[in-house]
Amino acid sequence: MRTDAQSPAPHVADSHDLIRVHGARVNNLKDVSVEIPKRRLTVFTGVSGSGKSSLVFGTIAAESQRMINETYSAFVQGFMPTLARPEVDVLEGLTTAIIVDQQRMGGDTRSTVGTATDANAMLRILFSRLGQPHIGSPQAFSFNVASISGAGAVTLERAGKTMKERRSFSITGGMCPRCEGSGSVNDIDLTQLYDETKSLNEGALTIPGYSMDGWYGRIFSGCGFFDPDKPIKKFTKRELNDLLYKEPTKIKVDGINLTYEGLIPKIRKSMLSKDVDSLQPHIRAFVERTVTFAICPECDGTRLSKEARSSKIKGISIADACAMQISDLAEWVRGLDEPSVAPLLTTLVRTLESFVEIGLGYLSLNRPSGTLSGGEAQRVKMIRHLGSSLTDVTYVFDEPTIGLHPHDIQRMNDLLLRLRDKGNTVLVVEHKPEAIAIADHIVDLGPGAGTAGGTICFEGTVEGLRTGGTITGRHFDDRAALKETVRTRKGTLEIRGATANNLRDVDVDIPLGVLCVVTGVAGSGKSSLMHGSVPASAGVVSVDQAPIRGSRRSNPATYTGLLDPIRKAFAKANGVKPALFSANSEGACPTCNGAGVIYTDLAMMAGVANTCEECEGKRFQAAVLDYHFGGRDISEVLAMSVNEAEEFFGAGEARTPAAHAILGRLADVGLGYLGIGQPLTTLSGGERQRLKLATHMADKGGVYVLDEPTTGLHLADVEHLLGLLDRLVDSGKSVIVIEHHQAVMAHADWIIDLGPGAGHDGGRIVFEGTPADLVAARSTLTGEHLAAYVGA
Repeated sequence: MRTDAQSPAPHVADSHDLIRVHGARVNNLKDVSVEIPKRRLTVFTGVSGSGKSSLVFGTIAAESQRMINETYSAFVQGFMPTLARPEVDVLEGLTTAIIVDQQRMGGDTRSTVGTATDANAMLRILFSRLGQPHIGSPQAFSFNVASISGAGAVTLERAGKTMKERRSFSITGGMCPRCEGSGSVNDIDLTQLYDETKSLNEGALTIPGYSMDGWYGRIFSGCGFFDPDKPIKKFTKRELNDLLYKEPTKIKVDGINLTYEGLIPKIRKSMLSKDVDSLQPHIRAFVERTVTFAICPECDGTRLSKEARSSKIKGISIADACAMQISDLAEWVRGLDEPSVAPLLTTLVRTLESFVEIGLGYLSLNRPSGTLSGGEAQRVKMIRHLGSSLTDVTYVFDEPTIGLHPHDIQRMNDLLLRLRDKGNTVLVVEHKPEAIAIADHIVDLGPGAGTAGGTICFEGTVEGLRTGGTITGRHFDDRAALKETVRTRKGTLEIRGATANNLRDVDVDIPLGVLCVVTGVAGSGKSSLMHGSVPASAGVVSVDQAPIRGSRRSNPATYTGLLDPIRKAFAKANGVKPALFSANSEGACPTCNGAGVIYTDLAMMAGVANTCEECEGKRFQAAVLDYHFGGRDISEVLAMSVNEAEEFFGAGEARTPAAHAILGRLADVGLGYLGIGQPLTTLSGGERQRLKLATHMADKGGVYVLDEPTTGLHLADVEHLLGLLDRLVDSGKSVIVIEHHQAVMAHADWIIDLGPGAGHDGGRIVFEGTPADLVAARSTLTGEHLAAYVGA
């Protein structure tokens, strides 16, 4: 036996304590090499667009997910999304990555907080076991399952004989038959579909896309159900019914088999079955003009059938349970003492308590998931990981403090530290100093954004960052001071008796002509007040948090409308059609169809994208590149940054005022470094938000409502944003900002604070006045945190 106290040599398995990245080149990363400690909390910082997401999500998390997918059989991989291998030389020490990003949850009208977190599934089982009267299995309580029954003869083969037997079946579902589980019914205003004084051939239809020149024209002319030359007001009852309501019917037009269907069922399928916010702007405008949505009178908006609502536990139906605030529901479930379903109750209580713990106790399970803000959606996704007993996993978070009041950030920090203390690696992309301060290790990217970023400026501790001399280090302890003088209002926007969501009959006068900040803890009713109660006629331009959608063919030039004046300028200078200067139209390279790359699909393996040899990635056919404007061809113009293009179109022979104005707005919101032809899919969350703000700055409106414009902004960029807000107010606009960032609060002329808590503990105005008064009073949570921030 050995008695000496010599410690044994470390086991070789314990030597893998680092995630090593070598030579990462995803998006704007410039051969980045970094070592990240495992089982620690590492925060990635840097200005918006510096490459944080490219390193964390596009490289480390993407490769981890790809390698896990490769462990499945080829058959299973065929059903999974294929992920390309990131551009990186070496990636070592990876563990399973669980990604909790800011992607808004699906806008499907049938998706609710309950269905997205499995809480509904557990409630359905609970009611199917304990509910009185007993009405059926868990699907009898699901608003996505319709009740159906049927009977008929089936043919069977038995012992070599063919036999017929009568069979019947029935499924009891919980779907309300009137609204089909959507909770609302819609009526269509027929006067918005057509002009009854005209015939179809004269262009009576006013529905987007329904012109008589295309397929619809051929179908209406050849169907024989009505005369396309007769004004619609002279149609017989039958003809009008065929035009509007006819069920799908097979017809033959010019020898081609087609299906004719009435306008209303067709519109319901193509436009009304989708989430209104996901529609193209002109179609959304048509739907909002044409359709009136009302709460379903049969189920009262609960989506559930009469039978599902009749079964109760201790006087509470499943509809009542889903409508409760989650913190109250957790209390109710705790009071159910039923040994037969004990494991189910334990799991359900744990899930509901996770909501409360993460600061979402104010939600209800029947809240549509598409209405959650980016921060709320991210925290809902966190819920399934909180009680997890997995260890040695890499959790990847994308700005988990978004949408959180300073009061709530402390709770989020505690959760991140708890995940780390269980033996997990936690990687966080973050801008808030309160969240950076808890890091064990910091990686700061930069120094600038876009092509000026993509390198590592600093690695180390929080103390090292403070003295490191990087942009983040220099701004880390920045604190905005309260303004010496505030602007005086030039009028008021009156809101009376606001009751949307949790608002309690709120009356408030919002000052105009100043910078007004609406604040309060998450869930206190800020968005309900501004988006749900501000009168639409007030000339309000609302910039919400909804993400901008865009494919790899979209870029800042197409999204902002900048490409139109550029195309026209090129066409005028060269005497040709504007369509030639679009890579999505006639000017596209025929080999790659204007994509610039050729994609080869390799089934379950990652597809390969090769630069098109014909156009060398320029996306245009060679003949188009012979046309010049201001000495540049169209591909060279699209390769410019916003700042370069602003200079190019601002003076000289290339002067184009329409293009210059749009570029000026992009530069104003701090996107001067962005390439105007850069695909939207490569933009970070903060860049997309500011791109959206730039497009809305051209809108004709006197009042701007901005929903958390500091989302995804670095401390240094917040200063830039405050300058932009000041310029907007000084130009005569009224700016109302829903915001938690203390720098914006300190800079405001007027603050409206909602609270005091979230959900049914909020919904009231707890303070109105100047920031200085709020700090002096310290009467609210916001006041306490703002006072600490400005050092009062």
